[in-house]
Amino acid sequence: MRRVPHPGIGAIAAAVVVAASLASCQGDTGTRALPITSDPSATAFLDSLEERTFRWFWDVTDARTGLTPDRWPTKSFVSVGAIGFALTAYPIGAERGWVTREAAAERTLTTLRYLWEAPQGPAAAGIAGYRGFFYHFLAPETGHRFETVELSTMDTALFLAGALFCQSYFDRDGATEASVRAYAESLYTRVDWKWAMVRPPTIVLGWVPENGHLPYDWRGYNEALILLILALGSPSFPESVDVLAELDGDTERVPAAAATWNSWTSAYKWGEFHSQPHVGFAPLFGHQYSHVWIDFRGIQDEYMRERGIDYFENSRRATLGQHAYAVANPMRWRGYGPLCWGLTACDGPIDETHEIGSRAREFHTYWARGASFTYVNDDGTISPSAAAGSIVFAPEIVIPTLLSMRETYGDPLYGRYGFVDAFNPTLTLAVPVHHGRIDTQAGWFDTDYLGIDQGPIVAMIENYRSGLVWSVMRRNPHIVRGLRAAGFRGGWLDTARVE
Repeated sequence: MRRVPHPGIGAIAAAVVVAASLASCQGDTGTRALPITSDPSATAFLDSLEERTFRWFWDVTDARTGLTPDRWPTKSFVSVGAIGFALTAYPIGAERGWVTREAAAERTLTTLRYLWEAPQGPAAAGIAGYRGFFYHFLAPETGHRFETVELSTMDTALFLAGALFCQSYFDRDGATEASVRAYAESLYTRVDWKWAMVRPPTIVLGWVPENGHLPYDWRGYNEALILLILALGSPSFPESVDVLAELDGDTERVPAAAATWNSWTSAYKWGEFHSQPHVGFAPLFGHQYSHVWIDFRGIQDEYMRERGIDYFENSRRATLGQHAYAVANPMRWRGYGPLCWGLTACDGPIDETHEIGSRAREFHTYWARGASFTYVNDDGTISPSAAAGSIVFAPEIVIPTLLSMRETYGDPLYGRYGFVDAFNPTLTLAVPVHHGRIDTQAGWFDTDYLGIDQGPIVAMIENYRSGLVWSVMRRNPHIVRGLRAAGFRGGWLDTARVE
């Protein structure tokens, strides 16, 4: 292990230059080009990180079923959200030449066919989902509901986003690619969004057969931006809904898309964090997930039009705010600084409090870590995915950070499949931990990779380098319809064609 900064990190930061517009973005009014690094060592590192992260999905996913584990190497249940990221990774691997297009298409078809044929119904066991939605976690042996987890609208949305990306990417003649397109369409249109609107105009978080719909709905900014877009673009989404009128208490019939989107944005919280005004959400995954599939540069809904920015800029400001928070390091965690930062939902070492350096330190296992004006959840645990998933928003700080993490912490942090999920330089005590291992000099290191954190790494690096996922998804009619139904206008969306 080498605990010295990369000698060229300063030069690499300076070498992140504004290049010509990405080929996929040329001619798009209002779409800003990304600053692409010109440093050969940084490019080589991104090559390595992207391929290693792709290999995680390719290697650990069950090739017979297409089911992707929640984590690896620890044995775990299947994550439906991770399957969505796996589906997104397969065309990237084909495009980069890490696997053939034919192999990627076959793996994709296996996945979509398996989940289409998986049993659906209201029973509490022996099924994979209901009303087109899937359970959050599935048993790897059967593909059925894992224990008593909820039917998850969000994880279904992540899966569907990956499926629709494959639908638009695999556009060639031939039985395999044609079947990919057909299964993706069937899976998407089968989802019953009307059923998920138990309290119109909002969409419920989930459902369990034992007690029915959960008492929570999607309102306010978070990772569900992609969920709303997918719902509004679906033929199963209602044209209008009954909502309670504000003045007389009676109900009135209103357009469903506008009512749902307005309900969603009405709970936004606008504030400032470390001199960065934006819509707040503390964990960075909430500012990244939807951007994996949708290029928000230059397109705005009514809320963002009123504030003069777009959601891409909003995520950039959230990233810069977190970076500034780590530099300030108000809780004095070991290792934090301009080249070591990133808070998001991730693994952690232990659910205990220990005294370290004459100060009581409270640590957590899996936790929604984050820092914003909304709240701060910080136990000194850093996830490389938090930084890597923001590479499109702020490459000038992300690329040097990732290089420094690799060089500073070496093999315990960066291995066969890229970065492990998380690490904590402060916890150097030789105590039993829930996940990972402790180095009494360098701190705690996870030994697992998590699918929902691996996904943004490979997809966002590819979007940074080529814009592949964004450019493909711009021609998906369901995405275009959903964005327009939500009131988005401008940029590439104004010229997008819906067939």
